[in-house]
Amino acid sequence: MKLSILDQSPIPKGQTARDALQQSIKLVRLAEELGYHRYWVAEHHNMNGIASSSPEVLIARLAAESKRIRIGSGGVLLPHYSPYKVAENFHLLSNLAPRQIDLGIGRAPGGERISTLALNEGRRKSLDRFPDQVKDLQGYLTQNLPEDHPYQGVKAAPLPPEPPEMWLLGSSDGSAGYAADLGTAFSFAHFINPNGGPSVARMYRDRFQPSALYEEPRVNVCIFAVCADTDEEAERHASTLELWMLQIEQGKTGGIPTLEEAEAFDPTPWERFRMKENRRRIIVGNPNKVKEQILELAASYRTDEVMLITNIFDQEARLRSYQRIAEAFDLSSDA
Repeated sequence: MKLSILDQSPIPKGQTARDALQQSIKLVRLAEELGYHRYWVAEHHNMNGIASSSPEVLIARLAAESKRIRIGSGGVLLPHYSPYKVAENFHLLSNLAPRQIDLGIGRAPGGERISTLALNEGRRKSLDRFPDQVKDLQGYLTQNLPEDHPYQGVKAAPLPPEPPEMWLLGSSDGSAGYAADLGTAFSFAHFINPNGGPSVARMYRDRFQPSALYEEPRVNVCIFAVCADTDEEAERHASTLELWMLQIEQGKTGGIPTLEEAEAFDPTPWERFRMKENRRRIIVGNPNKVKEQILELAASYRTDEVMLITNIFDQEARLRSYQRIAEAFDLSSDA
């Protein structure tokens, strides 16, 4: 079993974006030491509680802290950008850290409508172009643009020893369909949508078309996870994640609530219902319990790789959570 990490560089209340980014540097070092397979960073815009707005910049910093673990984007939101420029960025990263770089892409806006307009200088871009953008990006990464392409002959320099791994990220059958038809690897965001993921993964495999990047389908799945020595301790820390998730749904984009706030929170019946539903997006418990649930999740998706995201208030408890899970799976012996 391969375990990986998705890091949004969350900002706990009372801390700064710099604090959160320093925690990401600390976490990637620990992840490599513990034997995690890959480490992805997110792209979000106009959110006070998340420090990761530019994955390319953060990847460069994190890759300088590592030698083995794969570092990548989870993901670059391609509709905002030129496929050519994205290919240049990741070819440069692949030269700085050969055979370590992943390019995960998504088509979500990554923020509110106003930040999307700001990113595109007021232009309203159609998502209908997304498949063509992915095709162009593949062409630049493999130096294999179609003969009739208007930019045939343009190279995304500097060309690396080998292209980055390309993953399409999503939480629906639409994203999986694009990944299958275009021949990319596929990562399902169970931490966003816990409904129907295994069926989506099965559809992706059945429909997969080989490409210049992949001859066979590849799937991983990402879920929130909070692990501690006891169920009670894990639940206590997970309460800050649960309240944060609820606040995000309510349009509040501030930092992760404190333990005291989570303990004092008195939900309405509707909020209690939403928190119950959101528990389907989280694995919580002691190391043995968490390991069992991760293995069950992997089996349901028919994958040997699960990505974990742990957005809780206590940053030392966050590091310990990843450590306890790595120890439960004895990851270091496979590193």
